[in-house]
Amino acid sequence: MLKNIAIIMGGYSSEYEISLKSGAVVYETLDRNKYVPYSIHIFKNKWVYVDENGNETPINKDDFSVSIDNKKITFDCVFNAIHGSPGEDGFMQGYFELLGIRHTSCSMYQAALTFNKRDLLATLKPFGIKTAESYYLNLGDTIDEDAIVAKVGLPCFVKANKAGSSFGISKVYKKEDLKTAIELSFKEDDEIIIEQFLDGVEVSVGVISYKGETIVLPITEIVSENDFFDYQAKYEGKSQEITPARISKDYEEKVRREAKKIYELLKMKGFSRSEFIFKDGEPYLLEMNTVPGLTKESILPQQAAAAGITLEELFDNAIKEAMKK
Repeated sequence: MLKNIAIIMGGYSSEYEISLKSGAVVYETLDRNKYVPYSIHIFKNKWVYVDENGNETPINKDDFSVSIDNKKITFDCVFNAIHGSPGEDGFMQGYFELLGIRHTSCSMYQAALTFNKRDLLATLKPFGIKTAESYYLNLGDTIDEDAIVAKVGLPCFVKANKAGSSFGISKVYKKEDLKTAIELSFKEDDEIIIEQFLDGVEVSVGVISYKGETIVLPITEIVSENDFFDYQAKYEGKSQEITPARISKDYEEKVRREAKKIYELLKMKGFSRSEFIFKDGEPYLLEMNTVPGLTKESILPQQAAAAGITLEELFDNAIKEAMKK
């Protein structure tokens, strides 16, 4: 019996275009001998099933079903390809968990926690996970440039706290440029995290549930042509992503151990991709993504390929793991 798979894509954030690409790759890749995939676009003003000709049919939000030719279609599993809100911050997870529909991403709490950079780092700190020195600002707070520089130094990074894909992020070299950077971040979010600049090798580590086990994929080294790994570097080819990373065995073992420890501490499920920077020989965690890019150029699929896992196997496994929950 073929399983009906809803591939949710789009979302409410600046990342919706990347999400549509990720979702399209999942749609093209899934094995038609096992699955009947449905492209579902989730936007603030509409939730719709989009057929191969681009025709849209509204989703019934009461039970996440769709009527096609007077026939009600329900889904055996949801493949989550929404980067950012509402797919990566817990909202869709909570909705599906209330409806009893299985989905490929982590649970609601883990999604909400990892999407909030400040809360994630604060939660992991007592477990010995190293993080950069940081300063927090909320919209409406007084901006004290001297206090910020005293805490995190220069240069520093100003980031939106709850936004993915390097939107609303700046690297600041001079105190007088802090205000502009803060204003840019506040366009994406009402909370900001300002972090000390860590000067070292940056790596991205994929950890997934694969065939019932937590596995760490080959590590990717990020070498940005831009000043840092920003949106252009990530999605417009302005960076080199080298898999496997050109790091020592010692560095590799340390960061693999740390990434796996974080995944298991948080009781994660599905895909995750964590970014680290090495400082004084130790990996410092920057952030964790729970719905990473899934296009052929994206980092996690590159890592899976280096581990000998095809895209079809990667996506098939995600559905099988979700169905076991």
